[in-house]
Amino acid sequence: MKMIHCADLHLDSKLNANLDRDKATLRRQELLDTFSNMVDYAADNGVDVILIAGDMFDKTHIRKQARSRVIDEISTHPDIDFLYLQGNHDRTDFLQDVDLTDLPNLKLFSDAEWRGYRYDDVVVTGREITADNAKTFTMNLVLDQADVNIVMLHGQESDYMGNDKTQIVPLYELRGKYIDYLALGHIHSYKRAKLDDRGEYCYCGCLEGRGFDECGEKGFVLLTVEDKKVESEFIPFAKRSLHEAVIEITPEETMPQILDALEEAVSHIPGDDMVKAVLTGVVNMDGEPDRDRIRSRFAERFFFFKVYDQTRINIDYDSFVGDRSLKGEFARIMRDVDLPEDKKARIVEIGMKALMEEEIEG
Repeated sequence: MKMIHCADLHLDSKLNANLDRDKATLRRQELLDTFSNMVDYAADNGVDVILIAGDMFDKTHIRKQARSRVIDEISTHPDIDFLYLQGNHDRTDFLQDVDLTDLPNLKLFSDAEWRGYRYDDVVVTGREITADNAKTFTMNLVLDQADVNIVMLHGQESDYMGNDKTQIVPLYELRGKYIDYLALGHIHSYKRAKLDDRGEYCYCGCLEGRGFDECGEKGFVLLTVEDKKVESEFIPFAKRSLHEAVIEITPEETMPQILDALEEAVSHIPGDDMVKAVLTGVVNMDGEPDRDRIRSRFAERFFFFKVYDQTRINIDYDSFVGDRSLKGEFARIMRDVDLPEDKKARIVEIGMKALMEEEIEG
């Protein structure tokens, strides 16, 4: 049989941290479209079960359009079971006023107990982690070693004892429990590793990246269970990806050279994607990168483009030794201040700009 393991869809997110209103509205719709496309993929490829390992939604109150869209996808695909385990963002009104008898293929989990769903010799077992059960939820997980056991949880992996935080998945407590595949949600990047001699654990990552802390390929994991073995394959599926292009600058570089370096760094990125250009390195006081020029060069090429300047200012304190102006006095004072060099350079930069403006106005 085949299953899809997805998580962290965060449907109905506002998405306005970077995007303007029109693009945020479009992007919000695209998240719903990608969910629908994944369900279509499941129907076209003989997938029997979709595992949603938490954070299907992003906030308490869901727009009617988003709620109806998800319910419609479930109801119009009766041959696919949707196993939905709530995550920390899923305290929502998604199923408010919904008669669950109308959705027999929507299977839910609980925080009060482990709940399992059997498909011949494959059993999918899950439990929702809360503050009340965080320290004890693994204790009464009992699985039959003769079954193919897939376990669903939503939380941060932890491989050491003594952590009393909620939303923690203590891997050391799950070893030796006859788990073949531990389907996890909460971390928004794909990660797969051994759990013990029998099984593995996997974070499928989010279905679509929403911010620049979620760069790279996003999608879901396709599981194939055959001859009591679970094979997993990551399927990239996002409509758009987010990229961070880092350029290191030296004091000798000119703006044309910086633009050429950035051109090379983004040349492989599709125009439908989102890009954050990060400028690092050292520049002279009068050599601050022209961010407006960079934006005008690249902004129209991508769905979204931003510039983040992390360069440090190269301060030549010796050049101010004989300077009797306020700038010289300020530089000499700052030279002896006990601060990290990057913070000191930033203070000098701001102070020098203020003094230069004062000189011009005077």
